[in-house]
Amino acid sequence: MATNTTAGIGPDAFTTEKKRDDGQISPEIGIEGPDSYTLDHPEKDASEEINYHTLTWWQAGVVMIAETVSLGILSLPAVVANLGLVPGITIMIFMGLLSTYSGLVMGEFRKQHPWVESFGDAGEVMGRSIGMGKVFQEVFGWAQTIFQIFVMGSHLLTWTICLNTLTNSSVCTIVWGVVGLAVFWVLNTPRTLKAAGYYSFVSFASIFTAVMVTMIDVGVEKPLGTTSIEVARTIGFSSAFLSVTNIAVAFSGHSCFFSVMSEFKQPNDWPKALWLLQICDTVLYIVVSVVIYVYVGPNVPSPALSAAGSVVVRKVIWGIAIPTIVIAGVIYGHVAAKYIFVRVFAGTKHMAKRTTLGVIGWLGITAGIWIIAWIIAQSIPVFSNLLGLVCALFASWFSYGIPGSLWLWMHYGEWFASPKKIALFSLNALLMLVGLLLCALGLWCSGEAIAQDSGTDPWSCKSNAA
Repeated sequence: MATNTTAGIGPDAFTTEKKRDDGQISPEIGIEGPDSYTLDHPEKDASEEINYHTLTWWQAGVVMIAETVSLGILSLPAVVANLGLVPGITIMIFMGLLSTYSGLVMGEFRKQHPWVESFGDAGEVMGRSIGMGKVFQEVFGWAQTIFQIFVMGSHLLTWTICLNTLTNSSVCTIVWGVVGLAVFWVLNTPRTLKAAGYYSFVSFASIFTAVMVTMIDVGVEKPLGTTSIEVARTIGFSSAFLSVTNIAVAFSGHSCFFSVMSEFKQPNDWPKALWLLQICDTVLYIVVSVVIYVYVGPNVPSPALSAAGSVVVRKVIWGIAIPTIVIAGVIYGHVAAKYIFVRVFAGTKHMAKRTTLGVIGWLGITAGIWIIAWIIAQSIPVFSNLLGLVCALFASWFSYGIPGSLWLWMHYGEWFASPKKIALFSLNALLMLVGLLLCALGLWCSGEAIAQDSGTDPWSCKSNAA
């Protein structure tokens, strides 16, 4: 038994922690460490145990690529068209580097606290040092879950755009939303991410092929030099900042990072998976957004898959994109449902065994969050506006602000101990500042855009095909 009683707000301020037989640390207060539900249980039947540690680093990297490189990439050509070529590329590189570093900070934090599998757990660890563990746990954990449900809603919205495009809007948009609700829910019935490690290949191949076909089509239909290209543009602040939030949300997979880490076979392989994700998404974002903007010009639609000139090709592209629309949404649904499930059933046999109550609980939770996501999709029917709101409310903190605070907390009292520490302190303070600005200004800009957008009515049968 190891007890730390040092006062202050740093990591040494833990109240009580205990060393487990498997070498990991679990808190004696707060919720149980997530790995505790895989330990031996007196009633455990080995044939029924659910193994939550199934991902290799490359499988985890592919899962995160499928989760991250999905809807975000579809808004980026329009972002470059709005900001101009140079500002668009510069901000993408800057946000990509920041999000990579913040992911490494999250890996460092979980290495010190291996039982953490959500931002709620991380908040509980930090809050414990000032007697606010339970409060931080609830605020961080449920904020993460709400964010993921909003992203699920954006996938459902994209599903309706896709189906309207493929069917020439032959069915009410609300009906397509209900069909999508059923499809996403059925695919969310598995309790682990093991299957996602394989079908995420399909998801990545789907979005990659779809954007490649789009680029080829616009390159053939609109030869270079036939469209106007601006190196930089002078636009209103609200429009410009909404574009920045769309870039930020393209790098906002962080809300799932702790959960993915918790399912690693070898947790120390996290940096490999992160670099695989960030190199792939940054390169793909820049190439796709620049090529489509250069050939299409200032009138690039969002989502960008509708940039193809031919109706037939446009339908082919949207058909190819269906797997990524669905699979990436299902990954977010899994993480959100798992957090709720752990909160309800932590410490019980239902975590590690396929009991009747556990199965009913999982199915009920997944159905409930997809219904909420469907309501969001119907209420905010404009793609870029929904992404901007999601970024401002949540991605600003999970991808930038909170990781910065995790580093400051872990290294409390050592911020200025050396030139390296001073540089890292400045970098993490910048993360927190970026998170704050994205939240405050992004909320204002996205709220203004939603209020002014009269092109699509909420809860309407009207087609939303681009």
